[in-house]
Amino acid sequence: MKSYVVYIMSDRHRGAIYVGVTSDLQQRVSQHRLAIIEGFSQKYHVNRLVYFEDTTEVLAAIAREKHIKGWTRAKKVALIESMNPRWEDLSESWSAPTQPPDSFARTPHPVHQGRRRSE
Repeated sequence: MKSYVVYIMSDRHRGAIYVGVTSDLQQRVSQHRLAIIEGFSQKYHVNRLVYFEDTTEVLAAIAREKHIKGWTRAKKVALIESMNPRWEDLSESWSAPTQPPDSFARTPHPVHQGRRRSE
């Protein structure tokens, strides 16, 4: 069964808030992060997923998105903080960076060790 997600994105300073709806949250968050789509989220660097809720009803998701968009900023903040009081990026664990194997680890070049750039 298809799922539809109402989500809220924010910038790292909690200044800008974007409310949207999608059927593929991971792809949509990626689009926000890469600033692929021109508009509000690109202009204000809205790239942190701070809230989401899902439903199987597309019309319910669209109605909920419009409802939340009509709220005051204070009410949107209260909604975010009811689920995510620290405004953490809820999508960070989806693609957590992994450490490269030891053979690929970056090590300082012996010539550059202990030298300042001005030398």
